[in-house]
Amino acid sequence: MRRAAWFFLLLSAAAACFAQIEKPVTWQFSVDNKNEMVFAASVAPGWHMYNLTMPDGGPNPTTFSFEKISGAKLAGGVTSNARLTTKYEKMFDMDLSYFEGSPKFIQKFKLTGAGNFEVSGYVSYSACNIKRCVSQTEEFSFTSEDLSGAAKKPVGQTASAAPETAPGDLWRPVVGELNAFGPEGEAKASWLGVFLLSFAGGLLALLMPCIWPIIPLTVSVFLKRSPNNFKKAAWEASLYGLSILVIYLLFGLLVTLIFGAGALNSLATNAAANLTFFALLVIFSLSFFGAFELTLPASWADKINAQSRSKAGVLGIFFMAFTLVIVSFSCTAPIIGTLLVHMTTTEDILSPAVGMFGFGLALALPFTLFALAPSLMKKLPKSGDWLNTLKVVLGFLELALALKFLSVADMAYHWHILSRELFLVLWILIFASLGVYLLRGFKSAYRIISAAAVFAFVSYMIPGLWGAPLKHISAFLPPISAQRFNLYGNALEPKFYDYDEGMRSARQNNKPAMIDFTGYGCVNCRKMEAAVLSDPRVKAIIDDDFVLISLYVDDRAKLPQIIEKEENGKKIKLRTVGDKWSFLQRYKFGADAQPYYILLDNDGVPVAPWYAYDENVDGFIKYLQDGLKTYNETKTRTKLPR
Repeated sequence: MRRAAWFFLLLSAAAACFAQIEKPVTWQFSVDNKNEMVFAASVAPGWHMYNLTMPDGGPNPTTFSFEKISGAKLAGGVTSNARLTTKYEKMFDMDLSYFEGSPKFIQKFKLTGAGNFEVSGYVSYSACNIKRCVSQTEEFSFTSEDLSGAAKKPVGQTASAAPETAPGDLWRPVVGELNAFGPEGEAKASWLGVFLLSFAGGLLALLMPCIWPIIPLTVSVFLKRSPNNFKKAAWEASLYGLSILVIYLLFGLLVTLIFGAGALNSLATNAAANLTFFALLVIFSLSFFGAFELTLPASWADKINAQSRSKAGVLGIFFMAFTLVIVSFSCTAPIIGTLLVHMTTTEDILSPAVGMFGFGLALALPFTLFALAPSLMKKLPKSGDWLNTLKVVLGFLELALALKFLSVADMAYHWHILSRELFLVLWILIFASLGVYLLRGFKSAYRIISAAAVFAFVSYMIPGLWGAPLKHISAFLPPISAQRFNLYGNALEPKFYDYDEGMRSARQNNKPAMIDFTGYGCVNCRKMEAAVLSDPRVKAIIDDDFVLISLYVDDRAKLPQIIEKEENGKKIKLRTVGDKWSFLQRYKFGADAQPYYILLDNDGVPVAPWYAYDENVDGFIKYLQDGLKTYNETKTRTKLPR
């Protein structure tokens, strides 16, 4: 069991980054009747794509490469009449020109053989927003069939991609229409929350029993390295703390680079992945309860420690920091594992790096301070019963968190094992047991106060057994739809869970549709449902004026038959209900993050920008009212037949 600890950490790291697809630019390719190839781009709000030419030292320009040309000859190069914006960019220290919105690019050609006309290649470009830049490529191809002027299938969105049972107009891509509304729907970054949570995890790690013996040993080693030179000792101690920080940051970046957002997104509700996380957290909790101890083989730590002593200078200090990380793994692994598991619910690909930076910073700062001022060692409290109590408390928390992942798998695969009531019953038992543990012996006022807080939390959860929304912990609970017995009746219930059926009903009832792209494993979705969608004012507007269609992109129920489509130049298979709705979101709206709300008229055209996670109830009410106003104005102008 001890040798398995490292394997457990790697497994938990493997699922640390479920994030939104980074797709700032979507493309549509066509051939018009003027013998022109048209490359139409849709740049996401807040992003820009650079010009066709760039100065030396600048970012990559937008470049069109033609790999195969048959039946035609290119006439000149690619041009664009789209408006350019030129601004000074500090990142590159120069003035740069870029496109925003929906620029179009034209490549003229002379037709030499309509029967064998075939052109293929790719466009490469760089796109940036205020936080980051990405460089991507998109493949294009044209054949004789495109010479009629019909729109060519866009890469990543295929004109025939809607399932055969879906009306084509309702599945038509509307990325351009959404971009016209501007960036109102821009999602909020969650880096600060990830950093603060991870920093707190690092502080907790400092209280673990395997950390404490390393502190005096570290101080002793550094004072021996430079006994008569405080400045040198201070420099080496600072370098030691920086090395600890770098090691954890590199670990987070490694997770980010190896496990891309797109590849890991499909694991978010995978049964094997969630059951693995459930098992890992149960194992971690049992370790905290004292059933066994997770440690690495002693030979590993001994070898690394020997290397740190044999190397001089910066390399030796780095090896000492690496020794600390390895030796302390036996009690930091559960905390790191829990943090990385939590990061699977964030929507940013850099969350593991940000999280490990926060964890490493919290762990590195005290070691640096102790090395600079050894007298601080005397002020440290001695380990004892309080430390064992802390470990047990963490064990209960790990056990409660484990149920979250079991619930996600249960909901996604429709096992119907863990209803919302049963989930709450188990949480009530876990935290009630924690309260009883804290009260044992009435040893201190701190225990009594802590137990009182725990029992207050238990009391808060009890009304949830009858349907209370429990907004403060909604992120961890199954959705209210999993509540089998609800006396509150204030939950917003979707009218449809199928896009096409819901859109038909909206047309028949002369109402706009509200599409809710959600997920069983989506934490922010649960927060929005409890804090915003269940608000009486919001609920009244949606119930009276909209047809709510909730589409679970992680629903693992099998489709009646597999649907094969093309996306990003590759054949894909839609096997589950979630696959179908995830494809719809990517294909029609160019997005792949949840929660994602969109208001549509009866032809599937947006009447408002998309809306992401934001617990501002008044803001969401205004969003609904503005969309309803636009829908009514459009309906009056067009007089759509019903």
